[in-house]
Amino acid sequence: LSIRRQRQMCIRDRSYAFLNVCWVRVTSAGRACVESETDADARGEGKTVTTRLLLIADTHVPKRAKRLPDAVLRAVDDADIVIHAGDWVDLATLDLLESRSRVLHGVYGNNDGHELRERLPEIARFTVEQIDVAVVHETGQRQKREERMDVAFPGVDLLVFGHSHIPWDTVAPSGMRLVNPGSPTDRRRQPVCTMMWVTIDERRIDATLVPLA
Repeated sequence: LSIRRQRQMCIRDRSYAFLNVCWVRVTSAGRACVESETDADARGEGKTVTTRLLLIADTHVPKRAKRLPDAVLRAVDDADIVIHAGDWVDLATLDLLESRSRVLHGVYGNNDGHELRERLPEIARFTVEQIDVAVVHETGQRQKREERMDVAFPGVDLLVFGHSHIPWDTVAPSGMRLVNPGSPTDRRRQPVCTMMWVTIDERRIDATLVPLA
């Protein structure tokens, strides 16, 4: 493996990522794996490294909320990687998360206009540890979702999606994990607004849904 440091906007295979003081680990297959400086140091010492991903979607600012909740912003500061699964609505939220995230991956949603679509892909793909991740806004109706996504995203280990505002955590027949963090600003028919933490430790994926007051 070779490691190089980057402080720039990075687009790989239409995957949108903002790298802020992080390392990009390039494998022999030419795939980019993001990690923090602390993680890179730990790897050099042979320590076990876990990566914390903050998942949010469907923020709909300023239509559904004037701004992101403070709890979400604190989580952004703590996360190794932030993922937004679409329906931002305003550019200001994208600019804010770019400035605060160590690493940001995002996609556009059906409510996102031309300016957001110019800066974000429909589908983002990247690798964390040994996990191949994809992000998309819409996955269609819940019936047979796992089977459809197996066909649409072969070889993906973790699929993050949004659109429904309904938290979701299931496993497809292939073993792919499907997660939806709900919405931190528009709960719709859910009891509370939510975000989600995902921890990746090599091949292990742990997901925790976090209710927001």
